[in-house]
Amino acid sequence: MNVATLPTLPFYQATGRECDLFEMAQDNGLPLLLKGPTGCGKTRFVEHMAAKLGISLYTVACHDDLSAADLIGRYLLKGGETVWVDGPLTRAVREGGICYLDEVVEARKDVTVVLHPLTDTRRALMIDRTGEELVAPKDFMLVASYNPGYQNVLKRLKPSTRQRFLSISFDFPDPEIEIAVVARESQLDKGRVAPLVRLAGHIRNLSGMDLEEGVSTRLLIYAATLIAGGMGVDSALDAAIIEPLSDEADVQQSLRDLVSTIYG
Repeated sequence: MNVATLPTLPFYQATGRECDLFEMAQDNGLPLLLKGPTGCGKTRFVEHMAAKLGISLYTVACHDDLSAADLIGRYLLKGGETVWVDGPLTRAVREGGICYLDEVVEARKDVTVVLHPLTDTRRALMIDRTGEELVAPKDFMLVASYNPGYQNVLKRLKPSTRQRFLSISFDFPDPEIEIAVVARESQLDKGRVAPLVRLAGHIRNLSGMDLEEGVSTRLLIYAATLIAGGMGVDSALDAAIIEPLSDEADVQQSLRDLVSTIYG
């Protein structure tokens, strides 16, 4: 869990009206759900908007063992005494701020039960262990994200939960925008970034290859950063794209063949 009050504005290149929708959701106390593939900019978008609005951001990376107690809080022993310690969701509700649950479908099922009262007109958080019922202040906002491509029968966001949120679908940006983003973040000139983005487009359009997902904008920035630092293109692409995408030797070789086609 990461808590941050962001003094500067992290760079984010809007691709539509998502910034306007976020501001309207926050102003009206409405929860927001971000849907899209890994590394397409969902987390950066939330960081950008939190800084733009001057609101504290509580980021929780959800995982299989994340429970409602991890979000709400628990009693802990401190200095020989048992004291209550707020979790990130409780802190955001109590103090005001954005609570961002990244990949919310990965969390245990009891988490959604806690979230439901915060996503309707009650805007309330019940803390059974302390007997408190907190009403969220105006500047509290609940934001969650998930990757629809990774959903399965056991880990699926139920319609009853999805329909409590406004939703925005994210995808990888158009090539011109992605080139500008990668160039800005990596300090590599656009002429050298363009082949990277072209390579990413080919990988994302591949069919019949054992890839769970296409290369992310995040990995393109990593590759460009290595190249800008003086690393050779082949080594940078191996470390930042080919190895992260697959452990299979034949798939890696196919990707290297594609790199040769783009950079040949």
